[in-house]
Amino acid sequence: MTGASKGIGKGIARVFASKGAKVLLAARDLAQAEAAAAEIRASIGGGGGIASAVAADVSSPEDCARMAAAADERHGGIDIVCSNAGVFPAARLGEMSVADWDQVLDINLKGTFLTVKACLAGLKARGKGRIIVTSSITGPITGYPGWSHYAASKAGQLGFVRTAAIELAPHNITVNAVLPGNIFTEGMEALGPEYIARMTSAIPQRRLGSVEDIAYAALFLASDEAGYITGQTIVVDGGQVLPESPAALEDL
Repeated sequence: MTGASKGIGKGIARVFASKGAKVLLAARDLAQAEAAAAEIRASIGGGGGIASAVAADVSSPEDCARMAAAADERHGGIDIVCSNAGVFPAARLGEMSVADWDQVLDINLKGTFLTVKACLAGLKARGKGRIIVTSSITGPITGYPGWSHYAASKAGQLGFVRTAAIELAPHNITVNAVLPGNIFTEGMEALGPEYIARMTSAIPQRRLGSVEDIAYAALFLASDEAGYITGQTIVVDGGQVLPESPAALEDL
């Protein structure tokens, strides 16, 4: 599980571990990843799986290879890959630098490719596997000012998912994506109460999603029951993308 030291990634890791999975949390900051793993172990007690941590920058092929090797060594193989690492620094087009663009595409899009590539040998060795990519409604479905680089990276992930699903189908490996709407995480909280209130008002369910809402969608895609689903996306957004205008929510 990449990008697992906080937010959606930590939520997915926690839910998977609570169901008995052996989870490796990868993040650039080892201390944060280890703290998240310790928190997960404490929360599940003796009735769940195992959570450990490794430092990895998903934009680095060497780090991704080391991450995959750690999963194999610690847990005896790789069954499920959750590609979740992502950044979303805001920058309007007129002010966005090439470095800004490259940073987001390197982590969000190239990082997905490098993570999957590094884990392929381990997945194939098991004779089946599940790859779950955390994309977003921003890019594939919607847009938001300041996030053109983020939107491009998230839309690009879906192109990757569809073709990777075809290539890996003969190996009994599925590749799918979860598209979160506005989920309450540390990153969302940092955007401030006014932003949160605006986003909440645009959601028919009148609440932000939780990390568990995303985690259980990922858990389904990782299950045996989802074995005939590949190259697909699940939008988890409380109906956020459904209204054609704010007027559609006024009577609610």
